[in-house]
Formats: sequence, structure tokens, C-alpha cells
Amino acid sequence: MSENNAMNERHIRMGTAPILPLIIKMSLPSIFSMLILAMYNIVDSIYVSRIGESALSAVSLIFPLQQLSIAVSVGTAVGLVSLISRRLGEKNVEAADKAATHGVFLAFCSWLVFLFIGYFGVPAFASAFSDNPALIEPAVTYGRIVLMCCFFPMCATSTERIMQGCGDMISPMICSLTGAITNIILDPIMIFGYLGCPALGVAGAAYATVIGQILAMCLAQWMLRHKHFPVQIKLRGFRPDLRTIRDIYAVGLPSIVMQSVNSVTTICLNAILISFSETAVAVLGVYFKLQSFVFMPVFGMNQGVMPIMGFNFGARNKERLMETFRKSLFLAFGIMLFGCAIFEIFPNALMSMFNAQGEMMRLGVRALRIISLSFPFIAWSMIPGTLFQATAHGINSLIVTLLRQILVLIPLAFIFSRVFGLDGIWFAYPCAEFVSVTAAQIMLRKLIKNEIEKL
Repeated sequence: MSENNAMNERHIRMGTAPILPLIIKMSLPSIFSMLILAMYNIVDSIYVSRIGESALSAVSLIFPLQQLSIAVSVGTAVGLVSLISRRLGEKNVEAADKAATHGVFLAFCSWLVFLFIGYFGVPAFASAFSDNPALIEPAVTYGRIVLMCCFFPMCATSTERIMQGCGDMISPMICSLTGAITNIILDPIMIFGYLGCPALGVAGAAYATVIGQILAMCLAQWMLRHKHFPVQIKLRGFRPDLRTIRDIYAVGLPSIVMQSVNSVTTICLNAILISFSETAVAVLGVYFKLQSFVFMPVFGMNQGVMPIMGFNFGARNKERLMETFRKSLFLAFGIMLFGCAIFEIFPNALMSMFNAQGEMMRLGVRALRIISLSFPFIAWSMIPGTLFQATAHGINSLIVTLLRQILVLIPLAFIFSRVFGLDGIWFAYPCAEFVSVTAAQIMLRKLIKNEIEKL
């Protein structure tokens, strides 16, 4: 069988294969690569924590800007994969090709914005939180490197999502693993100065990340050029098409805003936490690294099920669409419940990985146990969000996210911090999740009644 026929058969399977095995087959590569990425995030912070608590606090402080660049990259890619999968479901290959080409173009435009932010914005951002040079200097160093070089992960993400939109989940997994493993290997070498490399400290962690991203991008580009996908990038004679850009951002923009909200939320929480101590900021940073081990598998499954949902929505097959939704919801709930159990039972061991002692250990154990109470509920808003995006209703996901993280979490965190201290900030998480789940279920019922039932 030729590679081209294999690719065509792969995306046709999204409309014919048994759902549960298809979800597993489509999701496992992304879940595996996401877990590797989560491990690299944790390893990165573990090594930085060995430099000192101030270095860990600095990286945690700059994390929201890094989140923002990831939000733009991944959000655009979400719109891209949704559009490509829907066009393939409609058997409109020409429109799918046009979408893929625009994905690369939009990645380049996004990088230009962050090149400016990285050079001019990072020092002002760090200085807004503290006047402590031990915190500001490493934060500026790390932030400038990762933001000014974010073209590489943006390009890699768009290319990988193009392959995912065609139903190929293995190739993107290989690219992600290449970058993550490279980062993990280079971290101790460049941070502490092994094998003849100078000890670069926090800068070494940033450079290790960038080098891994460069390799991931190069491999993704090579695969896209040399494997015969049903969708191709066609740059010759390319002209930006406003309708295609609009279709990508109809789903992608709400996703960008949703993930950017994470950055805004982290900035606001850091501002509240730093009024208590720099240690509290470090604790929040550690939580974000640890929770990625729970969230990343669900994010990976979302990447696997979104093309299935989008394909069957485009093909007007409501039975397969809803079966995919129900089974992915069950799997996501199981993952989040397991994650909650780990955080509740082993918080001391989790914090110990980051060299936590004394006050940091005490604050961290309390934070992990309280925030993780929200985990089981998150599946009930996250999987409906994937369905919203796959059916071109990304605005619904945006509404749920805004309710959770801006309209509820931040005000409650501020109020509760004044009444209950630090514990109040952590308790704001499960409260906000309850509100977001309620909103997601209301909009889900409306979507099913008004559109899906009429397919």
C-alpha cells in the first residue's frame, strides 16, 4: 500500500472504525508525547530549583508570558486542525490545503509579535512584581530567550497540527518527543556546566528548551515534506485569504483567548500571592508543573478526539459524533479522578522533587490537596469544550473559561485571601470549577438540541 493510500485510509477510518479503539489509537500518541512534555517541564523546574528558590520563583514569575506565546500558537493550531478535519469530512481537499498553508503563515505573523514583546516587554513585566534583583535578573534572562525564539515552537505546532488534522498522530508524537528528550538531556549540561559547557544557570534552562524546539520544528517540516499527506502546504503563489483566516480564528481565537486567560489568571494570582511571600509564588509555579502530569493526558486525548468529532460533524454523522463525546468524557473523568487521588495521598513526595523544605513544603502540601479537589469536575467542562471547538462553536469554550478563571476564580481568590489567607486562594479553584461545569452543561444541551440532533 502506498503512503498516500495509507493516509487517505487513515482519515476515512475516522468515519467508519469502532469509536473506542479509534479514540485510543488516535489519542495514545498525543497522550504519550504530552506526558513526555509534562515530564520535561517538571525536570526543567527541578533543575532550576537546585540553583535556588529565587531562581524557581523567577521562572514561575515569567511563566505567564511563556503561557501567552503557547496560547497563541496552540490556539491557532486548534482552529487549524478543526478546519482541516471538517474540510476533509466534506471531501474538500483544496480547502484543506489552503487552511494548512495559512496555518504556517499565521505562525510566522504570531512570532513577530512575540519577538517585540520578548525584547521590550519582559524587563517591565518582571519589575512590576518586585524590585529584588535576585528575582528580576534571572526572570528577564529566561523570558527574553524563550519569547524571542518562540518562532520554532510556533512553526512546529502548526506543522504537527496539520498532520493531526489528516489523522496522523504518530508523526507529531515523534516530533514532540524529539524536542522534549533533547531538552531533558541538555538541561543539566547547560545549567550546571557539564561536558565542557559553561554553567549558564537559568539561561542554560532557556537555551536547552530552545534547542529542543528547533529540532522538533526541523523534524516536523521534514516529515510534512517527505510523507504523502492528503493535505499539503502550497506556498507558491500564496496570498492571504481573509475567509480562510476567519474560519481558522472562528475556532482558534476563542481557544487563544481561553489559553491566554490562563496567563492573565497566573499574573493576577502571582500579584495576590507575592503580597504574602515569594515562596507562595514558587508554590503556584510548582503546582502548574505538577498538574500538567494530570492535565496533559486529557489534552492529548482532546487532540485525538477533535479530528474524529470534526470529521463526523462535517459528515453529518451524529451517532458517531455523540458516541465519541460520551466515551472521551468517561476516559477524561477517570484520568482526572486518578490525578486527584495522587495529589491527595502523596503531596509531600511531589513537593520534595522541587527541593521544598520548611515553609515551601508546608504551603505546597496544603495547596496541592485543596486545588486537586477540583480535578474530577474539570472533565465535565473540558470535553464539552472539545466538542464545541470541533463543531465550530469555540466561543462556548471561551465563555466557560472566562467564567472559571476571570469572572469567578480571580475575584474569589482576592476575597478569600483577605478572609482565609493563603488557603482561601487555593479554595477558589474548586468553587470556580463548579460554576464552569454548570455553564458548560447548559451550553452543551443547547448545542445538542439545536444542531447535533438535526444532523
